[in-house]
Amino acid sequence: MRDVSSPSPEQVEYAGLLKRLAAGDLVVCRKLVHDTEVEDHAIGFHAQQSVEKALKVALVLAGVELPYSHDLELLVDLVKGSGIELPADLTSPEWLTPWAVDLRYGEPTALDRAAALAVAESAVSWAAARLAAASPSVPQVDSHE
Repeated sequence: MRDVSSPSPEQVEYAGLLKRLAAGDLVVCRKLVHDTEVEDHAIGFHAQQSVEKALKVALVLAGVELPYSHDLELLVDLVKGSGIELPADLTSPEWLTPWAVDLRYGEPTALDRAAALAVAESAVSWAAARLAAASPSVPQVDSHE
């Protein structure tokens, strides 16, 4: 894996915001994934958003200018092009891209909810690890002292 070359404090702060937003979308997925009253498009949208924002965390930390795009294949290509190694389950998440916009307003199609949730969880976990590695270490205070 390519070492993150000291992102600026602003990059770390923005990456942290994106990671929090990705985690928020993941929470929605987790809460709704088993609710049969919730349409697939809602789950697909939040799963796609989790993955998109997680990929953008890595790009921000690498100093790559973010495209205005929901295209997960494009984002994966940019991450790979930056020399960042992706976990195997994040190398081809483009099947979620249509859930960003197209399928929210078009004909409903079946979503593999478990797979969508698994990819979103993996993406957010990976982004959190990248952010932790790039963030300046903050001494932990033991509240039991």
